[in-house]
Amino acid sequence: MSTERLTIAYLFTTFPKSTETFLQREIAAMQRLGLDLRIYSLWGGGPEFAGTPVQVFNKWRLLHVLWVIPWAALTRWDVFGILLRGLFTRKAPSWLNFWENMLGAGFAAVSYRTFRQSPPDLIHAAWGGAPATAAWCLARMNRHRYSGAAHAYDIYEHGGDWWLNEKLADARFIHTSTEMAKTSLLERGINADRVQVIRRGLERFPVLKALRASRNPLRIVCVARLVEKKGLDHQLRIYARLKANNVDFSAHIVGDGPLRPELERQIDELGLTGKVELTGHLSQPEVWKQFEWADVLVHTGVIAPSGDRDGLPNVIPEAMAAGTLVVTSPVAGTTEAIAHERTGLVAEVTDAAAWETALCRLATDDGLAARLQAAARAWTEQNYDAHKNAARLHALFQKAVQP
Repeated sequence: MSTERLTIAYLFTTFPKSTETFLQREIAAMQRLGLDLRIYSLWGGGPEFAGTPVQVFNKWRLLHVLWVIPWAALTRWDVFGILLRGLFTRKAPSWLNFWENMLGAGFAAVSYRTFRQSPPDLIHAAWGGAPATAAWCLARMNRHRYSGAAHAYDIYEHGGDWWLNEKLADARFIHTSTEMAKTSLLERGINADRVQVIRRGLERFPVLKALRASRNPLRIVCVARLVEKKGLDHQLRIYARLKANNVDFSAHIVGDGPLRPELERQIDELGLTGKVELTGHLSQPEVWKQFEWADVLVHTGVIAPSGDRDGLPNVIPEAMAAGTLVVTSPVAGTTEAIAHERTGLVAEVTDAAAWETALCRLATDDGLAARLQAAARAWTEQNYDAHKNAARLHALFQKAVQP
């Protein structure tokens, strides 16, 4: 086993995925560090990324799983018995999470002989759902070393993943990207020494744009999936207040999701047609053009009824790096990057008056805007560099493979 050129089996749910470019940047940085990466995508994705094949778990093999899992449970009760006993002793937080875990277990049952014949130095699960289940089962069957990740969805959606604590118990280390998530993992009883906060990052920092001499009308962008935790209904009410008080603005909401019909109806009811545009999903280059266009990025995140919430949405440090000013709600990990009056402005999502004040300040106070812009860029260069953060993760991989 070499610590110079490690072979890492990287497990993803779907890779590459258009809405998870931060993971693509992480893998690209790992490639440059000389890792031998075996990339596995458990559901869709593939067939390759930046010259590295992506081994997709073909859906037809799910039929194989129908008999492989019972067989594996009988022959490897020490592994799958834990899962099967759990079926009768604990309730899955949601059907989606149930099937995510079954997918991970099925992948392990079908693939464990392949992993045994050609073992990697380390298995790393990029998410705490299906990938972590697969890594956990493979490690117990083949004695592979493995590490895992746990991010906001894994920890908070419906109270967290079904088997999260068990899956993390034997991991060499656990990667998360916010201090908020680390605190939650410690509250679950995870050993603090093994939880490592390593943020995502940018491969290249864009040229810092100049502030527009006149930010009137104020150009506002929001980049978000159209789901409950983004608080977009509150955001539209903020825009309605701006319009009612004759604040000149134009807003783009970039993204798609199940709430689009409801948001279109709300835009019409609030008389925001022509002021607020739902652009739909845009490619990453088009998102950067939106940052270039906008004066301000807004994030109105909330805690969804399911408990799901954002950690630190990657669009926030991306906007900060570009020179786009940021106003955010204080929910979740956003204030780890946006410190009020230092790197951006913070306002409670239900306080539309506070949002109006914040946006008007950024539109008119050149000194404040310039100070926030400079400090925000400095924060990203210190904390959001993909090369620096990949090097930290690489060092953890090297440590994890030691006996």
